[in-house]
Amino acid sequence: MSSGFRSMHPVVALLYYAGLLLFTLLVFHPLFLATEIAGLLALLLLQGQGRQLVRSLPFILLMAASVALLNPLFSHRGAHILFYWLDQPITLEAVLYGLMMMTMLLTIFIWFISYNYTVTTDKFMYLFAAAAPRTALLTLMAIRFVPLFQRRLRQITLIQRLRGIDAGTGSLKKRMTDGMTLLKVLLTWSLEEALQTGDSMTARGYGSTKRSTYTIYKADLQDKLVMLLLTVSGVVTLLFWVQGYGKLEIYPRMRPADFGWQEAVMYGSFCLFVLIPAGLEGKEKWLWRSSKHSNYPSDTLKKTGTRSMSYRSS
Repeated sequence: MSSGFRSMHPVVALLYYAGLLLFTLLVFHPLFLATEIAGLLALLLLQGQGRQLVRSLPFILLMAASVALLNPLFSHRGAHILFYWLDQPITLEAVLYGLMMMTMLLTIFIWFISYNYTVTTDKFMYLFAAAAPRTALLTLMAIRFVPLFQRRLRQITLIQRLRGIDAGTGSLKKRMTDGMTLLKVLLTWSLEEALQTGDSMTARGYGSTKRSTYTIYKADLQDKLVMLLLTVSGVVTLLFWVQGYGKLEIYPRMRPADFGWQEAVMYGSFCLFVLIPAGLEGKEKWLWRSSKHSNYPSDTLKKTGTRSMSYRSS
């Protein structure tokens, strides 16, 4: 049974994750990105997704760290030269910019994990399938590729090890060859299944006529209140960003980041936007633990006001 933020109306979840993704791409500031990561991690842990996060952590760190390491090697812009490597200057600005890009990638990867858990397939299709069935299907398939690739790569790696193909052992040439073999199998498997899915949906007449929907989600007072808070806090943050606040300038010359009252107001609004779902989950956890001390479990829903998907979808 789903409860907390996951049980809210799909429009609320879509507004939250769309705003998070927008802020990740626009607000180029380490404090804001770190706050967003902390909010997403708190939400995942409160939702019981700690194991999923730990399983995905090696892949996430590998991809993000590679950007932080490669950026100073290929970008030599900046006025503060740290040292020379292969007669190429390694600048402080390039290192800091690489770290910022690493933080952005970490945020996006964690965003994907939280989004895939909260916005389920039926919620996504409920939101978009009636208006654009083909686009909704393609978008859904694209979004699910990130966790799907991770699961399939683990399966392929275990099977190929029996044949002596292991990208983690041997010389550098052998590891590169084995890694390309694993990647080829992964892409072939995924593309073949995508073609089969498309043919199957075409054979069933998907998208040929207007799709009917069965509405099972009804917005209640708490949904509307949370939507209002997300909208107001998000608009306030965007208004300050348009005025030039919440930006860290690194290229072409690094400048110290000012943090006046405008940045403080913007950061407070941003924190409200990011931490609302974690607060809802924390509230549900507290109400659930409090209900255990009740002598009448049948009255728990009425007394505590806990929210569940089965209760809210009626």
